[in-house]
Amino acid sequence: MKSRSAALRTYILRRIMLMVPTFIGITLFTFVLCQFVPGGPIDQMRMRMAGATEQGEVGGGGQHGNQSGGVMSLPPEQLKILEKYYGFDKPIPMRYLTWLWNIVKLDLGTSYRYTQPVIKIIGDRLPVSIYYGFITTVFVYLICIPLGIVKAIKHRTVVDNTTSLLIFAGYAVPGYALGAVLIVLFAVKKEWFPLGGFHSEGFADFSMGKKIIDTIHHSILPLICYLIGSFAVMTMLMKNSLMENMGADYVKTALAKGLTWPRAVFGHAVRNSLIPLATSFGNNISIILVGSVLIETVFNIPGIGKLLITAIEARDYPIVLGMTVISSILMLLGNLLSDICVAFVDPRVRFE
Repeated sequence: MKSRSAALRTYILRRIMLMVPTFIGITLFTFVLCQFVPGGPIDQMRMRMAGATEQGEVGGGGQHGNQSGGVMSLPPEQLKILEKYYGFDKPIPMRYLTWLWNIVKLDLGTSYRYTQPVIKIIGDRLPVSIYYGFITTVFVYLICIPLGIVKAIKHRTVVDNTTSLLIFAGYAVPGYALGAVLIVLFAVKKEWFPLGGFHSEGFADFSMGKKIIDTIHHSILPLICYLIGSFAVMTMLMKNSLMENMGADYVKTALAKGLTWPRAVFGHAVRNSLIPLATSFGNNISIILVGSVLIETVFNIPGIGKLLITAIEARDYPIVLGMTVISSILMLLGNLLSDICVAFVDPRVRFE
């Protein structure tokens, strides 16, 4: 019989192998969808040419070509050159295989809008989203687990009822809507916090201490919005799980054998109550790291969530596909991490 560590290694290897077809399915669907969505680089070039032509006509001296519905009609020779430049002259399966091979070589392509490598653009924005994601994850687990334990022990008391009212009121308010309210109240009227962004102007010239203070100053309002929606789910999950385990037979048996109530709860029930939280640990990280599109948009945070919505609006498909690659990998690795966390919390789990 294999040892637990050897079985874990085999399980991880098997799961990684299964990730490959899942990754191909996700990226293939997104890639094909991007090929049929109107408003690509050639369409945008036609629109810009049509706009320039209209301005020239108003000015009285511009040249113009054929137009249909406000969209410039490119000559066939020029159209073929553009299609070849963007790779649209090849069949979709060939385009996908070429793109997938470039992904294997860590080449996510070049942005249509920024004319820079996608991996560099995402790499510049990723630390900001990781910063907010890491702090949010730490605070959520450090606060929700103890709060859930207290609520379970103090069930139906003033403490339980009051905290339930507060966390569900916060859960009912979307993070981006709360962000707009906080900006109006504390950034516009009170002027206690900046309107948005991640740093102040001239941040590079600040001293180290001033950089830390400036970053914290810009982070307080967005972090409130990130945290407000996570408290209710995690806290109530911890509370309900602990209450169920406190009423289980093994806790009653431990108490009957003379074990004190605190040792029975914190030594046995709490550990088993962490299992539901462990199952969502990896998924929470993968979701948080990608960032919140709406919160980053409201606070004008230069993270990858805001980058994604900007790329979708501009039909910048290389960035959209690059974000798909990152988010799908994070999702797959997050699921694997959740299973591993469950294995460490629950000794009954076997990987055979």
